[in-house]
Amino acid sequence: MNMRKKIGIILGLVMLTIAVLAGCGAATNGSSASGESSNVASAPAAASPAKLTVKMLNVGQGDAILVQTAEQTVLVDTSDVDERDKLKRELDKAGVRKIDKVILTHPHADHIGGMALLLKDYEVGEVYDNGMPSTSKIYINYMKELKAKGIKRHALKDGDVLDFGSGVSFQVMFPSAEIAAAGTEPGYKHDPNNESVVGKLICGEFSMLLTGDAEKEVEEKLLAAHWADLHSTILKSGHHCSATASSVHFLKAVWPETVLISCGAGNDYGHPHPDVLARYLAEPKFTDRRDGKTKKTKLVKNDKGEILKAKVYETDKNGTITVTTDGNTYEVTAEQGAAQ
Repeated sequence: MNMRKKIGIILGLVMLTIAVLAGCGAATNGSSASGESSNVASAPAAASPAKLTVKMLNVGQGDAILVQTAEQTVLVDTSDVDERDKLKRELDKAGVRKIDKVILTHPHADHIGGMALLLKDYEVGEVYDNGMPSTSKIYINYMKELKAKGIKRHALKDGDVLDFGSGVSFQVMFPSAEIAAAGTEPGYKHDPNNESVVGKLICGEFSMLLTGDAEKEVEEKLLAAHWADLHSTILKSGHHCSATASSVHFLKAVWPETVLISCGAGNDYGHPHPDVLARYLAEPKFTDRRDGKTKKTKLVKNDKGEILKAKVYETDKNGTITVTTDGNTYEVTAEQGAAQ
């Protein structure tokens, strides 16, 4: 073999290696649910396999979001105590045996209720939460179990970044260092929803904002501290699509293409609240759940006068909702039904 051929072969192998090792990276025009066009990215590139899979699990009224890369499995919240069987079913369907990181946004039962199951039936690497104490029996029990098993627990605050592997990161935006510190002081009056860990999952040009049960009070703080960073491809609807979250100003900053809602069928809270759902869908009117009257929707407009209109999926209607992305394009699929 002559020298020119050898050089050609070597160069070809180098280019192939670079292509294989590239993680969640450069942008391309993408597609979302049902093959509809999405402007996640701009520069054309060859199709590549998914680097990130996110599943909003169908676990009733609680939250449980499974994040999987080639290197790690992460679970954000663990559903409610009485939904443990559903959580186990969904984790087993996804082939989960080990969970490298568990992130608990706040210590309400519908977010930490599955911890006993995880610590009993799965190998858990590390646990992350907001670092604040709680009098919840569920919280106290899982803290004891973490100590007994020697599992490390870490407190999250604004500015922290977790590496999920494959070029995927989780950038924490809330709680602030000041709130996190105050929340550990004796006598502090806790408001768990508004102490939720909020963070942005990032894979190349794709992003998903995870909000826990953060309400408008937190949204205002996020706008003040992170206005320029809030824009996200997908929004996990705050507080199960309650009217206590998803303010007009917040949605203007996030401007999501798709919204995912975790809620139980026929739940006692009326989630998703029709005024917020109408705001996502750009519907001019909605029927108030409290008095049955038709009212005008507070729509979201950007500075160009364009109205936000997102695709919306709900676990109560669509079952488990799966998002896959290579950092350039993304796709949303549901167990049943289509986007609203």
